[in-house]
Amino acid sequence: MKVLAILYKGGEAAQQEPRLLGTIENQLGLREWLESEGHEFIVSDDKEGPDSVFQKNIVDAEVLITTPFHPGYLTRDLVSKAKNLKICITAGVGSDHVDLNAAVDAGIEVLEVSGSNVVSVAEHVVMSILLLVRNFVPAHEMIERGDWQVSDIARNAFDLEGKVVGTIGAGRIGYRVLQRLRPFDCKELIYYDYAPLPDAAAKAVGARRVADLKEFVAQCDVVTVNCPLHEGTRGLVNAELLKSFKKGAWLVNTARGAICDKDAVAAALKSGQLSGYSGDVWDVQPAPKDHVWRTAKNPLGGGNGMVPHYSGTTLDAQARYAAGTRSILENYLKGTDQEPQNVIIGRKGYETKAYGQR
Repeated sequence: MKVLAILYKGGEAAQQEPRLLGTIENQLGLREWLESEGHEFIVSDDKEGPDSVFQKNIVDAEVLITTPFHPGYLTRDLVSKAKNLKICITAGVGSDHVDLNAAVDAGIEVLEVSGSNVVSVAEHVVMSILLLVRNFVPAHEMIERGDWQVSDIARNAFDLEGKVVGTIGAGRIGYRVLQRLRPFDCKELIYYDYAPLPDAAAKAVGARRVADLKEFVAQCDVVTVNCPLHEGTRGLVNAELLKSFKKGAWLVNTARGAICDKDAVAAALKSGQLSGYSGDVWDVQPAPKDHVWRTAKNPLGGGNGMVPHYSGTTLDAQARYAAGTRSILENYLKGTDQEPQNVIIGRKGYETKAYGQR
């Protein structure tokens, strides 16, 4: 069979560091095994346009592997051309780059390596919150410029202790964020999710559920987005919702870029409604050089902590999602059942997932 993988280019770093498994150079460690089994393995980062490696090879590939960090966007149009495609595997977590309804119609299974990056992303969320609240980025930029004006930084620097922090989505990642915030003695930890946490789980992190989204954001000093992207969450954080945020709140998004309206967030930063925005996910990846989130800031010096999409692709996470990808492939080749938590679309169509289960 033909296996097509769209991964990201690692360059010199991947040549020097073989543990960068999610790159085109190191190919998830799958080439030797797949070729020993007689399969064809095409790996590339070329994904744009009809002449790309992705679009040329999707027409007869049986398996598509891609990452959330440099995704091959499988549209309905491409699904209609992919007559031999049987299974799509996300090496990581998040399958919004696949038109899931089209996959259901075509009988294509969609799987991801559930849980492979939850610790990695949760740690990144906590780091991003601290970067914003402590006004770290402008402070470092000042040092790089050779300046030293403490008051310009301190006027926007706060303690996390005593603040209300809330997560939109309290699934695998959101819950771990709450766990990691507990030692900071926040004033309160709250969450918004369609499904309430079990009583014991909520008690363990001391988190309170707020059922109305506008009421939820109005109570938060910090809002972190940790829910999946789907039809119900696309554009969830928009201009209207941002009006309900506390004046000067901080916003962190490591879930999916399209959950936040990019122009509305930029406008909220410019107006001072938001003090800072941080995250690693973009509505298009790689993000265009002129993307507004690259430079949007609060005029009083509030932080912008945006980085490339890497929170879930630490070396530790790459080892987990590479091993998980191989396990999914092995199950597929043997015809054995997949691990239920990895299944987004199975042989019978959609699998039921809780709102916050990302």
